[in-house]
Amino acid sequence: MECGIVLRPFALYQASTVGEASEVLAREGSDAVVYAGGTEILLVLKEGLLRVGSLVDVKRIPGLSEIRADDGHLTIGATATHRAVERSDVVRERCPLIAGVARHVANIRVRSVGTVGGNLAFADPHSDLGTLFLAFDGTVRLGSRGGERELPLEEFVRGPYETARGEDEILTSVRLTPWPAGTAGAYVKFGVFERPTLGIAAALMRDGGDVVTGARLAIGCVTPRPQRLLAAEERLRGFTVAEVSRHADEVATLAMRDVEPLGDLHGSAEYKREMVRVFVRRILTIAAARADGRETDERHPHTIVV
Repeated sequence: MECGIVLRPFALYQASTVGEASEVLAREGSDAVVYAGGTEILLVLKEGLLRVGSLVDVKRIPGLSEIRADDGHLTIGATATHRAVERSDVVRERCPLIAGVARHVANIRVRSVGTVGGNLAFADPHSDLGTLFLAFDGTVRLGSRGGERELPLEEFVRGPYETARGEDEILTSVRLTPWPAGTAGAYVKFGVFERPTLGIAAALMRDGGDVVTGARLAIGCVTPRPQRLLAAEERLRGFTVAEVSRHADEVATLAMRDVEPLGDLHGSAEYKREMVRVFVRRILTIAAARADGRETDERHPHTIVV
């Protein structure tokens, strides 16, 4: 006879407002965790890696699943599922790359219940959204009984499974800045296992001509937290689209020097640093081709190109 895993008893609070959720979190302290889709938290509970006395369900709080465009930004509510992001007309219109990446998150079951807020708040270093949202200058909004505050995503994620969220706060939304018209972008991820070993987002911005006026390069999974590759971004400015391809090796070397990878089951630090060089060069080639109205035939084992 097979025996299923039995969870330890816990209390479940179903909050109807942000303030109510915050009150419970403040009262229960470190013994309580926020629950939305549950794809991450239930897994660690089943494995015995975390013990809690209370789960605070925030799925019923009005407005937290909303996806909207306003003031030149795209706002995605914390309880919006990956599937909702993938299928959202607003996301497809304003940030189509995000919809495309959402389509490749885990599997259909996870995408149907897993939430954007849960993904960001769990801060798993082997995840797509933190990296992707950095390339869109993402900021997160945190709510509590005392009000709201906003943080840049790069300040919110402090390290593996660690964020700047206060004990009585919940993540309510993420705010993104769509790229200007004429931007060529891409997202590439590599992974032999279920979770990606490397994820990288790139954008080449132009002001109606052939010259790159701005760039975004964000890397994830190889480092303790997602990071922008600022030196590589600065080097790309002023290049023509053709020069981006010709100087891809040089920019990739700058990117490789800018990261401090962590060795783990996905590979050693040295291996990951070399992966950064290889994949930055690859994604710049893809983005430059798209800026030129072409698609490259980039097909490699265990690699997804969006």
